[in-house]
Amino acid sequence: MMIGKTGEHNKKTRIIARPESVAKLSIFAISMLIVMKVVASIITGSIGIRADAIHSAIDLSGAVIGFLGIRISGKPPDDKHAYGHGKAQDIAGAVIAGFIFIAAGAIVYQAVRRLVLGGSLEFVGVGIYVTVVAIVINVAISRYALRVARSYDSVALEATAHDMLADVLSSCAVLISLVLVRLTGYSIADPIVSLLVAVVIARTAYVTMKKSAGGLMDTKLPEAEEETIRECIMEHCGQLVGFHELRTRKVGNQRHIFLHLVMPKDASVDEAHKVCDHLEQDIENRLQHADVAIHVEPCTIGCESCSVSCTLRRKSD
Repeated sequence: MMIGKTGEHNKKTRIIARPESVAKLSIFAISMLIVMKVVASIITGSIGIRADAIHSAIDLSGAVIGFLGIRISGKPPDDKHAYGHGKAQDIAGAVIAGFIFIAAGAIVYQAVRRLVLGGSLEFVGVGIYVTVVAIVINVAISRYALRVARSYDSVALEATAHDMLADVLSSCAVLISLVLVRLTGYSIADPIVSLLVAVVIARTAYVTMKKSAGGLMDTKLPEAEEETIRECIMEHCGQLVGFHELRTRKVGNQRHIFLHLVMPKDASVDEAHKVCDHLEQDIENRLQHADVAIHVEPCTIGCESCSVSCTLRRKSD
């Protein structure tokens, strides 16, 4: 049953575009948004739209880094990187998070400067229309990118998607401030809302950085995934005595699993090899991109405590 579910999942995965293609689409969309926002900020004089354009420019840098991270992580293992290049995605995610923090700081600076120096807005309607279009484009691309990122377990593309979602939040705040300025005539709403946007963006950066750091620090797999591994092992309890030293870690979208398998003392090398092969296949069927390494050792417990049927136990009986 589990194998069937995995096959169905893989079929769905093949239908979705690959992370590299979506990263290219994100770069194109962000570039277009930057041009729109820069023009709108010049026409209206809005500090909010200008801050939003700065955020998009940093988004573009992050998207390019994410694209490079995805390409590098897709390279096969080599002599210097026996475990592959998966951490490139975690590094890219951490760098993108840094860019999001910079975006938040830039918005704070621009907003405080406007509060101190003052200023007025012109052609507010143009700013409103441009911001609405930017929100629609960003929502569509970011949601699609997030869906693909989760399907392929791509940390770098997920960071890019979160960066674009943060841009959506800033654009929404800018839209609110522009509407308030048009309705009330008070230009001070523009920088105040921009400060609120900066707080939301900084939080997004923190979440992205936390997830990327977890990959760089070789955090173990989630408890639910480790429990899946234990269930696979226990399904072979009639062929093995037990297991211990289960260790897991994640590198990009690759799951690395290490464990010690305790076999009956009289099990042949061929029998132990078949059990390991079958167990590895079961785990890989249930967890995507799993690399399983098993160390086999003979049992040391007394036959009276063992539930496995072997020739040694039959002799003692």
